[in-house]
Amino acid sequence: MTIHDFSKENSLINKYILEVRDVSIQKDRMRFRRNIERIGEILSYEMSKTLEYSSKTVQTPLGEKTVNVPNSDIVLCSILRAGIPLHQGILNYFDGVENAFISAYRYHPDGGDEFEVHIKYLASPSLEGKTLILADPMLATGKTLENVLKAFESHGTPKQIHIISILGAKPGIDLADIIYPKNTHLWIAAVDDALNERGYIVPGLGDAGDLCYGPRLD
Repeated sequence: MTIHDFSKENSLINKYILEVRDVSIQKDRMRFRRNIERIGEILSYEMSKTLEYSSKTVQTPLGEKTVNVPNSDIVLCSILRAGIPLHQGILNYFDGVENAFISAYRYHPDGGDEFEVHIKYLASPSLEGKTLILADPMLATGKTLENVLKAFESHGTPKQIHIISILGAKPGIDLADIIYPKNTHLWIAAVDDALNERGYIVPGLGDAGDLCYGPRLD
């Protein structure tokens, strides 16, 4: 897997990462969602440089001009629910793609730290021979991405996979690197070193779903 870690570069994306981490700024849910969306837009632009392109001729009022444009057949899939604003950010730039949605949540069978990832819902077109973009805001343990990959097995084999994440932890990135095809690309705005005992990113930013839409009743 090719990892594009933008925390190693000086970029405007760092401003939005600072704001989604900041405990005072992130209290504004609308601003939090918009920052997630902005990060998705920036990462989408960077990702677009690696897609396949072909030449098309456009008729202007004064003549013709040939332009190189992406020709990839793309399916964009968000992992609910925190993936929704990230999905929108990507969709702002790739407005003609097909869309898919998948639910994934942590289940603690005994109420302790150990958990399983359960998937209850998947709506997707065929992925056969297409480019799959996975919008997964928080790449913590990597278990969600592992289960998402299994869930898609009945929907065909993508030509290539791009994972777009806001924030990840090294253990989760290492697992994704093992289980995903070698030609997969990970586009990520920030990477932290560790997870706590419950599998949350440290220092991270908290629960992205709750920060976007409010606390849920477990």
